Amino acid sequence: MKLLITGASGLYGSKLAALAIEKNIEVYSCDVQELPVCGNFVKFDVSNKELVNEAFMRVKPDIVVHAATLTDVDKCELNKELAWKVNVEGTKNIVEAAKNSGSFVIYISTDYVFNGEKGNYTETDEPAPINYYGLTKLKAEEVVKTQTEYFIGRPSVIYGSTPAAGKVNFALWLIETLRKGERVKIITDQWNTPTLNTNLAEMTLEVIERRLNGIFHLCGATRVSRFEFAQMIAEAFGLDKSLIDSAVSSQFKWPAKRPMDSSLDTTKAQQTLLHKPLAMDEALKQLKLELSKK
Repeated sequence: MKLLITGASGLYGSKLAALAIEKNIEVYSCDVQELPVCGNFVKFDVSNKELVNEAFMRVKPDIVVHAATLTDVDKCELNKELAWKVNVEGTKNIVEAAKNSGSFVIYISTDYVFNGEKGNYTETDEPAPINYYGLTKLKAEEVVKTQTEYFIGRPSVIYGSTPAAGKVNFALWLIETLRKGERVKIITDQWNTPTLNTNLAEMTLEVIERRLNGIFHLCGATRVSRFEFAQMIAEAFGLDKSLIDSAVSSQFKWPAKRPMDSSLDTTKAQQTLLHKPLAMDEALKQLKLELSKK
């Protein structure tokens, strides 16, 4: 089996590539920047249709996991043209190339397709994004749905044991900051279902093996506020929780609005998958184990 992964130097893409190689899958890791990746490196920008088509004709992948995204929520709000070019036009290019090569598309979306007014969203709830990032991801989902067969996975706040694509994720940043004895200010009024990258990658591999179709919420199984998430990380790693100060989102001036509660219901994934969405305590045990091996 040939697996092509876009955004392969990212937190999720890099983990998926590593685990797929362990299963003897032929991996083609695609990215716009030449960073260390697992498998065969293919350089292209998803928004460059010609380069995308060339890569697909050369590789002829069986499965495409499209994870390349402009994820910076505020950057998307401030540079809407770039956000649309990467997130929507890029997805169109991937989907068209996949149609031509007969590849099955797995698209990695986001909890930010929802407005955050109710939380605990199911796959059948109506998306209504409140920022431009969420809008571009929803439009990309609509592009993917033009395929006869497709899979859309929605994670939420991905974290993991390694910095990826030159960025440190929330969990690593918090651990490093608290270990230095520095204070942090974390908001109490935003809720998500944080997703360990290893858990997301394992669920994706099962989707590939079983060729599942439709929309699934592939995230952690525990709904927490950012503040609760920080407290749980500190507790799991034996760090000083008193260094975590509470704040509310109105104290921060971000260019883009954030949904207050974009937590996702994982019942469908729990009932369908053997590799199930992990509860927070299990996910943090896994994170701790991975960090202990570094």
